Amino acid sequence: MNLSYLFDAAHWSLTADGSIPQLILSHVWYVVLALIIGTIIALPVGLYIGHTGRGSFLAINAGNAGRSLPTLGLLMLMVTLLGLGLTPVLIALTVLVIPPILTSAYAGMRTLDHRVVDAARGMGMRPWQVLFKVELPMALPVMMSGFRSAALQVVATATVAAAVGLNGLGRLLIDGLAVNDYSRVLAGAIVVAVLAVVLDLILALAQRWIVSPGLR
Repeated sequence: MNLSYLFDAAHWSLTADGSIPQLILSHVWYVVLALIIGTIIALPVGLYIGHTGRGSFLAINAGNAGRSLPTLGLLMLMVTLLGLGLTPVLIALTVLVIPPILTSAYAGMRTLDHRVVDAARGMGMRPWQVLFKVELPMALPVMMSGFRSAALQVVATATVAAAVGLNGLGRLLIDGLAVNDYSRVLAGAIVVAVLAVVLDLILALAQRWIVSPGLR
């Protein structure tokens, strides 16, 4: 196993174009943007459907359909329609993010202990108080599991950005394969895997911090 590319100090320069740190920053930027956009779209929809019970058929089937879409094929379609650039990549990654967040928000709201919700209403809480003080905290563990799943998927899949000329860790894979430099390909695969593990650990710590101990 040749790890020479990964352990070459020249590839870890903070200022050199195409260095591993710069590619990591670009990769993380795509991931963060896709997660923010996907959460803004999916979370309110999932919470509404879960809270009201309306459109549950739509939520389940939209989630299943979204998971079945090939990200690379969708990216190529977006490039054909919109041209090269960040926008097609973000659309493809956002479509990947939406299903797990939407379905986990829906599931979190539908699996609540309704005796607690009824008790809150019996205490005179208004609907918005029930939602934000009772339902959301109780649904948070399930919602966080969906967010973590989405984050891991998009970290791995953001490598497709290199297929349309953008930076990111996918550059190590694409460029390495182009010149048969398998040390570079291996370095890219290892860094992506480590990044995914680190991100999941960060989100696990965040979940432990924001979720009430009684709900873990």
